Amino acid sequence: MTSGFFGGDPDGLPGLPRREGVEPGGAVGQLPPAAFDARPEPYDPVLSPVRAAMADLRLRVPGVRGSVLAGVDGLLITYDLGPEAEPHDLAALAATTFGLGRQVSLVLGQSPFRDATMRNEGGYFTVYAVNSNTLLAVLGGDGLNVARLHLEARPTCNHLAGLLAL
Repeated sequence: MTSGFFGGDPDGLPGLPRREGVEPGGAVGQLPPAAFDARPEPYDPVLSPVRAAMADLRLRVPGVRGSVLAGVDGLLITYDLGPEAEPHDLAALAATTFGLGRQVSLVLGQSPFRDATMRNEGGYFTVYAVNSNTLLAVLGGDGLNVARLHLEARPTCNHLAGLLAL
């Protein structure tokens, strides 16, 4: 006996719930179009000032290879990054770093997450809280001056927060 999922009789398994008809906003299983309008595409012209601020950070701090702006949910908002890294992966890593940093601050009784830096053999990955919903992740080479990055990135985060509030 097969279920409706595999082309058989949808009534083949008695007692299981079934969807009937069309759900509000579209066909069964479809999201309404408004669900996709919640966040602009990474190269949407609305985000041009945001990308410009990110590019400015890359140009001001030697060793910065690029950056991504992501939600705390790990979804990419926009990026200023070369072809050496996948922006969606960096957005997910930023959210993971934020989650760990948030747990550390809760366990230690410290203030909310501000930033975290990881150093690997080939360079650095630093995540900054822009606001309560947005993260800036910066990818740096091995010669990056992390102190300089912190000095430049915090005002950039404040600027990004202002741009995103508009």
